[in-house]
Amino acid sequence: MGCPMACPALTNSFHLPALKHLGQLADTKPTILVDTREQEPLVFQHLESVRGTLITGDYSVVGMTELIAIERKTVQDLVGCCVGDNRDRFQRELHRLRGYRFKRLLIVGSRGEIEMQRYVSRISPKSVLGSLNAWEVRFDLPVVFCQTPEIASRQIETWAWYFAREAIENVNDIWRAAAGDNNASKLQQSA
Repeated sequence: MGCPMACPALTNSFHLPALKHLGQLADTKPTILVDTREQEPLVFQHLESVRGTLITGDYSVVGMTELIAIERKTVQDLVGCCVGDNRDRFQRELHRLRGYRFKRLLIVGSRGEIEMQRYVSRISPKSVLGSLNAWEVRFDLPVVFCQTPEIASRQIETWAWYFAREAIENVNDIWRAAAGDNNASKLQQSA
């Protein structure tokens, strides 16, 4: 609650580091972080990827792991997460995703595969789809189907690129606002 006595934001000597070359960030590309527990990671064509341990999810962006998390499941994996102890474990995983600014449940496969019960399990398609709908609402978690791993990897690359771009835009806006405030202060002082 509040700043402690030595809070740098309340002292005159506190300054954020200068971002003199922020425009150079426009040419950089985000790097996708793939969780080390991901057994068959997607292959990315347009962005680099590295392995690392994530708190939750299977994919994120380096430097933004507390902001973006993507949980990937195949249709068969998803069906396995709908029953027994796996359901409880998976729901705890989904609960952890709630705090992320950008989160997705990415299913490699199609809704049609579930509807036509093209998976190995006795659980009905209606139950699987009901679970998906409940999780989407309960955990505020958009569910996205991508029919192939290639399409899924392109989708993750697209999300990573746009998420990083928005972060850079936000920093630019803060920088411009601060520069504008400094210019306004100088004008007021000279008047």
